[in-house]
Amino acid sequence: MLAGAAKGSRSCRSWGLITSIYRCRPVRRSARAFYADVLGLAEVEKPAPLAARGGCWFAAPGTVLHLGVEANFRPQRRAHPALLVRDLAAAERALAAAGVATVPDTALPGVRRCYAADPFGNRIEFIQDGEGFSQPGA
Repeated sequence: MLAGAAKGSRSCRSWGLITSIYRCRPVRRSARAFYADVLGLAEVEKPAPLAARGGCWFAAPGTVLHLGVEANFRPQRRAHPALLVRDLAAAERALAAAGVATVPDTALPGVRRCYAADPFGNRIEFIQDGEGFSQPGA
């Protein structure tokens, strides 16, 4: 049973924020140009016991994104992390300037968001901060 859920309960009120997201990427492909240069995430050093496994970690306010390596890699085109951004239009312009296509999603009224793929084909969602379900208690 998951922590914080009473037997038979559907409540998730005692759960906390997810603080890391793991994304696999192909062996020998660099993620730094996209995640650090395009998205502006800060690369953080992996702990020594984990560094030998390869991959890299990036930090954003409130989360750490773990990128690992997987020999038989298959991009995650549906499952994805969602990143809150201060200015969605500016994020879309930065992605376009880097040659990354974005796909707007207007399925949720009042929530501005779009999707893009990292260089390895993994889907990423970008949500305008302050709107809709991106806020605590929403």
